[in-house]
Order: sequence, then structure tokens, then C-alpha cells
Amino acid sequence: MGRLLEGRRVTVVGAGLAGTECALQLAARGAAVLLVEMRPVVSTEVHRGGGFAELVCSNSLKSEKPSSAAGMMKAELDVLGSRLMDFARQTRVPAGGALAVEREEFSALATRAVKDCPLIEVQRREARDLSAEARETDALVLASGPLTSDALAASLAEATGAESLAFYDAAAPIVMADSLDYTRVFRQSRYEEAGEGELARGDYLNAPFTKEEYERFVDELLGAQCTVKRSFERKDLFQACQPIEEIARAGRDAARFGPMKPVGLTDPVTGRRPWAVVQLRAEDRAGQSFNLVGFQTNLTFPEQRRVFSLIPGFEHAEFARYGVMHRNTFIDAPRLLDASLRLRAAADGAPVFVAGQLAGTEGYCEAIRSGLHAAISVAAELSGRALPLPGPQTAFGSLLAYATDPATADYQPMHVNFGIIEPLERPVRNKGARYEAYARRGAEAFEAYIAELDEAGLLAPARPDGAPVGPGAEA
Repeated sequence: MGRLLEGRRVTVVGAGLAGTECALQLAARGAAVLLVEMRPVVSTEVHRGGGFAELVCSNSLKSEKPSSAAGMMKAELDVLGSRLMDFARQTRVPAGGALAVEREEFSALATRAVKDCPLIEVQRREARDLSAEARETDALVLASGPLTSDALAASLAEATGAESLAFYDAAAPIVMADSLDYTRVFRQSRYEEAGEGELARGDYLNAPFTKEEYERFVDELLGAQCTVKRSFERKDLFQACQPIEEIARAGRDAARFGPMKPVGLTDPVTGRRPWAVVQLRAEDRAGQSFNLVGFQTNLTFPEQRRVFSLIPGFEHAEFARYGVMHRNTFIDAPRLLDASLRLRAAADGAPVFVAGQLAGTEGYCEAIRSGLHAAISVAAELSGRALPLPGPQTAFGSLLAYATDPATADYQPMHVNFGIIEPLERPVRNKGARYEAYARRGAEAFEAYIAELDEAGLLAPARPDGAPVGPGAEA
């Protein structure tokens, strides 16, 4: 099985989490891999050196709890024999229920594994031309990350359409629907009749403010701590999309005449128009999570939790994703990628796949998993085999479905969370029991996926510890 891709050449651009995992997985399947990494020849403002799989932000890979979305993702990576997950467990540091690593040791293990692999050649140079890279290989994987060089970004934009490439990430928070207080929040579209006690009307949820609630909210918003922006992030970020706190700084009523305007809405509790309102738009088809419309923000995550809990109905809100504003080059995945992570718009030459944050996924484990998925997709492509896909009941399958669904509008990078996983057939009211049910169902669906991979001959020959990968293998 290790000779599946014998004689085939694959180029991987970028040696971050996605690229490193992808290169190691391709080599495990017999491919000759050219791994192109521009550091340290061309540096970035956040990386410290030239090591592979460098963690530039937190050293935490999030929760290992089996009944969490992050825990489900880790279980899936373990079963698939992820090399980077093996390195993470070897270099872990105490972090409660989370998997945190000693970042320099983690990167050192990944770098050594690549350099010791006889099937991987490393070139320290900047990849600048998409078509030129694609003409020299059998398949090309772009995993160049959120700080993709200007030249490669321009080449990718030309191939896909400039409007399909974003150079910053300005995403509003997403809140879980079942954590809201529906005695305060009501469903209604602007200028639609309120309808007494109805929650089934309208396309939006609305959190109404009294004048006093609004004044307190603005006070706390203006006094909240923001993240420190690096110079390369400040250039065009706020010109493109104003954070809610910057709007509030323009005047105490600026927000309620902007994204918090209450016009055309009637609070069914009071029968009057609210003083201000936060509108929520469904983030997924099942209405499990909602986006705070117009609430792009530069507040720190703890401050978002504190300040946004002052929104009426948000007192016990659970956030599926906090708002972010930073430099982040990513493609419009729903329009450009298929479920194999292959670009629909082909460059000259070999097929092109995209993995990691450039593909629009958010999070360390998500990047690792997308690199692994890209490797399996390349293996299927080059061996002429059908590619099994993980179902939407699984952690990565749900993220893949979200990121490659053409119906996903105004796409912003997303990490795995229960708001995008396919709903249970029978709703479970208790949150803990519901999450456990998600995990059980996801494990069963993933087992079926692994069996399909095994039947197709697309699994790697063994996990890093030498144990077999496939049906019956222990996670």
C-alpha cells in the first residue's frame, strides 16, 4: 500500500501545519514530494525561523474531551494516523482538558521527520507562479497559509478571479441558537408584522435594547480591550470593514443608526420599536447557530464574551466562533473548491488542491486535517480511484460540507463546531447529552468512512506507532 503513488511527483507549497502533514502523508503512500517553503529566505512578520509546523499564535490545540467538536476532530486524526497529532502528544504540556504543546519541540519533531524522509525534497524558495509550479509536477497542493506571499497570492487571484481571494479576515461572532433567551429575542424581518408570540416568522432573530441597556452596552464596548494590530494588518483592514467598537467611537448613537438600527422592527413584548437592536442571521441551514450582523470586532476573546453577554437575551450565550479581524489570505472556498479540496478553475498543468487556512479553515487541528484530506485526495486522483468523503455527521465532514457548499454565502474562515455539524434526527434538549450523541453518531459515521478508504486502498500503511490504520484499528 505504501507504493500506491510510486513514480508520481507531488509539489506541496508551504510547510506549516497543513503542508507538513500533507507532505508526510503523501510520502507514506509512496509519492516523491517536493516541499517548497520560503522561510527563512523570505520571512514573515509572525514566524520566528525556518522550522516546519511552527505554531505562531497559541500553543493549544484545544479540547480533547470526546464529546466536544474539537475532541471529535482529534479522534478522527488519530484514527487516520496523523503524524502531527503524534508529535503533539509527544510534546504536550499540562493544560487541563486541552492538548497544548511545547511549540519549539513540536516544530523540531515535525522538521526532523520531513528531513529524515527519503521521499521528501525540501526547497527553500518563494513559489511565485501557480502555473509554473503546476507544470513541473503531477499534482500541486497549496498550503501557504494566511500570509501567502504577495506574488503567489496575485498568481492565485489571476487564476481564480481577484474577487475570489480575500486579504483580510473580518468575521463577526457566531452564537449557538439554543443558548439564547427567547423571552427577550424575537424572530422578525424588517417591516414584517410582528405576530404575537411567534418564533417561526422572519429570516432574522432580533435582540432588542432599551435606551438604558444600549447606553450601558456602548460604555462597556468603548472601554473594552482590543487586540494589538501589527503594522501589516493595519494598512487596509479597517478601511474595508469597520469594527463595531470603532463605529461606536464615532458617536454614542452611531451604532444604532448603523448596524444596530431598529427601523422596521416591533418588539412583540412591548409592541413598540426598540431603541436599538442586534440582528442575528442563521449561519447554517438548520438554524443551530447565528451570526451577529455587522458585528465585526477587534475586541479580545474574553472581552467579547463579557461585553456581548450584555446584549439582551445573550446572558448565557455560547459562542461557536468569536469575531476576528486580521490579515488572512484565503479563497472563496464554496465557489472555488470541490469536496476533494481541488480548485475547480484549473491552472496550466497539474491539478491544484488547496489546504489549511488558505482554503478557509480556521484552527490548528482543522489545518492538519485538511492537509491530510488533501493528501488522500491527491492519492485518489493520481491512482484513478474514487474518493470516499467523510459524512456531515463527522467533525471534518461537517467543516468540508460547510466550506465547499455553493449555498454558503459571504464565506468567512470557520473552525469545527456543533453549529455546523448535521443536526440529530431526534433533538436532545440537554446540552451535555446532545453533544455526547453527536460524538457517538460521528464516531459511527467515521468508522464507515475509514472502511471505505480501506476498501479503496487509500489509507497509509500504518500509524506512527506502527499500528495498522483501518477497520478495527484502535484510535
